[in-house]
Amino acid sequence: MKLVGFVITVAVLLFMVSCGGNSASSKSEASLLFRSGFEAGVSLQPPNDNTSIGDYQLITGTDSQTGYHWPIEILGTTDGGLHLIDDDNRRALKNDIQTVVGHDGRMSRALYSAQYYNVSITQSPYEIVNITKDRHDLYIKYWMKVDGQSLEQADAWRVLFEYKTTGYASGEGFRLIAFIYTDDAGNPYWHWQGDRDPEHAIWEIDNTTIPVPKDTWFLTEFYWHWSEGDDGRALWKINGQVVGDHYGATTRNSQPIDLIILTQIYGNANPKYQWIDDIEIWDALPKLPQ
Repeated sequence: MKLVGFVITVAVLLFMVSCGGNSASSKSEASLLFRSGFEAGVSLQPPNDNTSIGDYQLITGTDSQTGYHWPIEILGTTDGGLHLIDDDNRRALKNDIQTVVGHDGRMSRALYSAQYYNVSITQSPYEIVNITKDRHDLYIKYWMKVDGQSLEQADAWRVLFEYKTTGYASGEGFRLIAFIYTDDAGNPYWHWQGDRDPEHAIWEIDNTTIPVPKDTWFLTEFYWHWSEGDDGRALWKINGQVVGDHYGATTRNSQPIDLIILTQIYGNANPKYQWIDDIEIWDALPKLPQ
């Protein structure tokens, strides 16, 4: 009878594990937090020096196809917009919502951004700011198209995405950042990095195997597991292929996330242009068809 009881106990434990048990290492299902393709109901407001969060160009309204509202409401904040930085009185940058041929071959509304020249640190990131709930997994995907001309300049770089923790400006924080680099012959490649400041990378991944698409749509995906330990994770995929998958801390000194730069147009290769469409944000890594 003791042996039978032991076998039953083991069977029950195995069943609990197979069903997920109380594992804290992963979620069994991901929940969608936001989805928008800039469809009818979504508007880009004129640049404004005096928004509630500073010199921003706000995206507002409810997407008629998804029902989600701009600004993006995640991680305890409703604040966000296109931050206009060092733009030479609006002459160096341009943002617009355009109707273009989308990634599926049908007409679609997409966020267009251009940087014509660089003043000093000229850029126009879409920033999600005033975050209050950051210690979660997050998965972000969207379709993107970048111009080919800027990807053929030698020894150049442009940023696609990043987040920064508080304390980053003083060297006490952490930044996760995705680049396109070009080599001295003008050949583009991907660069995935975690750092404590722009000059001191904690880890770096170069990927010259996956082609960098020029003048055509591609799917980009970012995922991180928020941790200061070895179980942290930072994953980047292009068109379903892994650019880099780093395991390790995704913050430093217990610093929370200060801001998420969902999209970015910034770099030393100018002029440059890009389009963004069909953004999705989830609270875990979902099992989605590619």
